[in-house]
Amino acid sequence: MSVGYESKQYNIKVHVAMSKEAKLVVKLRAENGSAACRRLRWSGQVPGNIYGHNAPPTSVVIGAEFLMPVLQSGAKVVDVELDGKVDKAVVREIQWDTFGRTIQHFDLLRVDPNERVNIVVPLEIKGTAPGVLMGGVLEQPMHSITIDCLAYQIPDTIQVRIGSLELGKAIHVSDLVLPEGSHAHAAADAIIVHVVHAKVQEEVATAAPVEPEMIGKKPAADAAADAKDDKKDPKKK
Repeated sequence: MSVGYESKQYNIKVHVAMSKEAKLVVKLRAENGSAACRRLRWSGQVPGNIYGHNAPPTSVVIGAEFLMPVLQSGAKVVDVELDGKVDKAVVREIQWDTFGRTIQHFDLLRVDPNERVNIVVPLEIKGTAPGVLMGGVLEQPMHSITIDCLAYQIPDTIQVRIGSLELGKAIHVSDLVLPEGSHAHAAADAIIVHVVHAKVQEEVATAAPVEPEMIGKKPAADAAADAKDDKKDPKKK
């Protein structure tokens, strides 16, 4: 899901790429151990664990055909159902085979729907700033931002679209739109990205060293001319 926002001041659009939610129906694992997990994989099942919230880890299993589409959709938060009970959980770890084609194991972390977390979210720049095309330089002082939000509303990234960013203008933390009920820890006027004037580097010309003038000594060209005249007129000596 993507939440859009348009800055009134600079017509700058900022988007939040939200984690998708889905549902997984799992079953208890009857056996544990490497050999048992291999047998499950051969039969098209994927072993996993659910843990967290002061509950003991639970060994579960789910068909690969149900798990794969959820993960491929980019879901980070899922409603996991086990024996009729539904918990909200975060996809904590996924183990793939050597070729990255099949899932070997998965871990889910239970989360309280009302639990708040502090998390660092990457800031992702999208587009080309008109100010850069006018000769400016794009600078991004902030590459990530710490926010607090509900555990199941953690954004994957916050996309900052700079397609309307003019020369001399900036996008600030106050321009961001975060998940409902969330807020950033950074100052509202902190600059995320801006386009500045390019610095003109003046080249300093290096002058060739000047030899000091020797008092009483004729230049080489004059001395050569005098020597030539002396050969023509010996009386001058």
